[in-house]
Amino acid sequence: MHSPDLFDSGSVRSDLPGSGLPSAGLPGSALSGQTVLALHAHPDDESIFTGVTLRRLADAGARVVLVLATGGDLGGSRVPLAPGEGITDRRRRELEDAAARLGVSRLVLLGHRDSGLPGGPDARHPRALATADPVLVGRAVAELVDAEGAGTVVHDDDTGIYGHPDHRAAHAAGAVAVALTGAVGYRMTVDREHLALTARDRHLVHGAAHAAGVGFGRVTAEIAVAVRGTEAELAAKRDAMLAHASQIGPDQVPADTFADAYGHEWFLRGERDGVTQEPGVLDALGNAHLLAGAR
Repeated sequence: MHSPDLFDSGSVRSDLPGSGLPSAGLPGSALSGQTVLALHAHPDDESIFTGVTLRRLADAGARVVLVLATGGDLGGSRVPLAPGEGITDRRRRELEDAAARLGVSRLVLLGHRDSGLPGGPDARHPRALATADPVLVGRAVAELVDAEGAGTVVHDDDTGIYGHPDHRAAHAAGAVAVALTGAVGYRMTVDREHLALTARDRHLVHGAAHAAGVGFGRVTAEIAVAVRGTEAELAAKRDAMLAHASQIGPDQVPADTFADAYGHEWFLRGERDGVTQEPGVLDALGNAHLLAGAR
């Protein structure tokens, strides 16, 4: 197995303001002393799938550690790169900007290569995350969990949300880390029934799933926790998504319909030895487990 190139910010700049409002009823110190580690496959996944959640955790006093398994080096770019600039460098800078907007305290990139779309040849590349030993990747994540004293690990569900090989690999690594450390696990997903009613193909996961020819997400009955963003949290999430300018343009996330597509974030509880774990920190963020319109 190759040795990936680890990038560790140590910390993320903190000159950006918080959301400006109390965290959905939580006092600013409600989660002080809690550390949450979020493991994602590619830069921009953190903003798309957990932007509200990370911002709310940070605003409530939790330390947020963001770990990216790959640098998204196969993502291409919607905008011209600067002379001498590579896509990996651009995406790292975009990620640092987005992480700061979401209140992340520490950013770590594990350095694996992007595996490309499901069924593509890039998934067989010797440096691809999809070819890495999930136990070894999970151990690397577990070392970060232990070093940070993180009590909670957030990672992809077992379907990889939409079947992407890197998301599946991130799920496997996260599950290993949870098993090794005893942390409480949450598995991110999307509620496809909710999105069918509110987003009508406007969420980026729709395009990703269609491009790969796969299904995505879960039905509402499977969801354990749904976090609904406030106006300020959604503004922070949209700003974080737009920080990934090489991947996401304003036309893809119009402000007037942003809440319809991205106003909720969804999670399953983790499992240990085949048993679903008890509620943890994410449950304290407020569970808006409601199908759109069923209020």
